[in-house]
Amino acid sequence: MKFIIEKAVLLKTLGHVQNIVEKRNTVPVLSNVRIEADSNGISFKATDMDTEITEVIDAKILENGAITAPAHMMYDIVRKLADGAEVELTYPDEKDLLKIASGRSEFSLPTIGVEDFPAISADTLPTNFEMKRDELKDVIDRTQFAASTEETRYYLNGLYIHPKDEGETKVLRIVATDGHRLACVESPLPQGAENMQGVILPRKTVAEIRKLLDDSAAETVKIALSDSKVRFSLEDITLASKLIDGTYPDYERVIPTDNNKILEVGVKSLATAVDRVSVVAERTRAIKVIANKNHVILTTSSPDLGSSAIEEIEAVYDSESLEIGYNFRYLLDILSEIKGDTARFSFKDSSSPSVIHDTSDSSAIYVLMPMRV
Repeated sequence: MKFIIEKAVLLKTLGHVQNIVEKRNTVPVLSNVRIEADSNGISFKATDMDTEITEVIDAKILENGAITAPAHMMYDIVRKLADGAEVELTYPDEKDLLKIASGRSEFSLPTIGVEDFPAISADTLPTNFEMKRDELKDVIDRTQFAASTEETRYYLNGLYIHPKDEGETKVLRIVATDGHRLACVESPLPQGAENMQGVILPRKTVAEIRKLLDDSAAETVKIALSDSKVRFSLEDITLASKLIDGTYPDYERVIPTDNNKILEVGVKSLATAVDRVSVVAERTRAIKVIANKNHVILTTSSPDLGSSAIEEIEAVYDSESLEIGYNFRYLLDILSEIKGDTARFSFKDSSSPSVIHDTSDSSAIYVLMPMRV
């Protein structure tokens, strides 16, 4: 195998594939990227046995072949080469190693044969549909922050995606929750997804596809699903992953339908005020929101440090006064995903979950559990 490629092209691809490779591996070949040169171009593949990425790029191919080499080391080497340089990769060199040469720099890396490299993406995936790239980015951004990081509740460690009937309209619903907050976003149901079963996309897979969406110029993303795997295809990049094998809880049960106290407040003014008073709440993360007629008071204190904060902002509210405590980080996460100027909070009482809407967009709903202050 021998080919010549521009540094920028190689670095971008290695950046994609090395993200999949875990820093520590008990199986040596899983630390490597599989590189293959053939008539289709240069293929780079990496896997952690749950997720697999493949990217094909053009290069000046002098000799076909395939080998695996350390992913993170290759990325660090190429990253530090001179900008605009051409890079030549040769295998085998005179020592049966992979040689990376550019200008006066030359590196030799250990290799493992491709016959030891595993594959997870060969299965047939019966459900196939497409989504606009920007639409997929949007639903991920508005939900992934609420996914759990608690490994004991593994079935919450990702996004739950399923079709849903909303009256006469069918939608694709994306849900994430960690038990403290919930994000639920709807998107038009793509053709081909009508009969799909609900699936849970792992948090790592969601994070990786989100990065790829930023780097890709593709207008649409092809998505293929089975009951155990998912595959995303963007032009010359394919990301395949196992799904989380578990049952997602009945999240609709935790979305209140009888909250009748309505508060409308400017998103920017509320987020700014929360951010300011949170300086005092950094240790406890707890702030108190006091809704009064046509204004909101935010308070917090840190008895250990002897500090406190209070701020008042205008709002639209016409019910009896209500005090409720929130984790300020959770509240800011939700406010950052509201695109309109105004957020609508609905309350039942100070100990029940709050529902938060973007007044300019009915496709998203957020639920935030109160905390004791």
